[in-house]
Amino acid sequence: FPTADEALVAATKIGFPVLIKAAAGGGGKGMRLVATAGEFTGAFDGARREATAAFGDGTVYLEKAIQRPRHIEIQVFGDQHGNLVHLGERDCSIQRRHQKVIEEAPSPVISAEQRSEMGALVAQAMAEMGYRGAGTIEFLYEDGKFYFIEMNTRLQVEHPVTELISDIDLVAEQIRVAQGDGLSVTQSQIDLHGHAIECRINAEDPQTFAPSPGLVKNYVAPGGMHVRVDSGLYAGYRVPPYYDSMIGKLIVYGTDRESCIRRLKRALEEFVVEGMKTTVPLHQRIIQDEAFLSGDYTIK
Repeated sequence: FPTADEALVAATKIGFPVLIKAAAGGGGKGMRLVATAGEFTGAFDGARREATAAFGDGTVYLEKAIQRPRHIEIQVFGDQHGNLVHLGERDCSIQRRHQKVIEEAPSPVISAEQRSEMGALVAQAMAEMGYRGAGTIEFLYEDGKFYFIEMNTRLQVEHPVTELISDIDLVAEQIRVAQGDGLSVTQSQIDLHGHAIECRINAEDPQTFAPSPGLVKNYVAPGGMHVRVDSGLYAGYRVPPYYDSMIGKLIVYGTDRESCIRRLKRALEEFVVEGMKTTVPLHQRIIQDEAFLSGDYTIK
């Protein structure tokens, strides 16, 4: 939308509340929630300024604001031979400022019927587009309904939880597709099982979320069966202040959600990063929260 007036006409047609979002990027930059028409022009101008500063492009678009949604995304994979499969969903609703903190697969609220229906729907859509490689279709989910957000045409930070419940190495699959071999599995061969949770470990104060770069004085990653750590940390490494604050990913698997959470609790207790503050204590608080334990939570 080139002007706030034109955008306001569209927002009124959509119906408030609406979200103003940056077209050139994500992560919550250039995003504004607008509840009434009277707030719209100021929010529109603010979103355009922030989008320009963050992405060099002030283009924004509008979408209907869903009030208490979950963030559900579906992993898809296609090859150049027209084959396309889905590998179930991930629930990424534990967020801070629109950035994911914890992801799990499968979602505690998606039924097997919904998984099959939505998976088949997105797989068909991607097949018709001739999509090749790994991709993720993201939705907001509320009251049994899915609302399309966007597609990420790449692997995601949270792809390991899908790998653990499918026993499929998505990076290896990308290489197979790139060299012309095609997918190694068909949809009927994909067996989703158990439960996996990923915690994004950031170099941040777990209370204030202030950045905490610096020298890693001691580093001990948790281990054991079904515990995976993806990180480049080591004792003596200096975390720079110039990039995203994520310094590692802790991913655990269990035969069900309860056993997965128990294993995650133990792994977090064993995770040692000395010399800076990290969000490990934040994750410890989250996984003991009643809303998380019950699975009854939203992005709010």
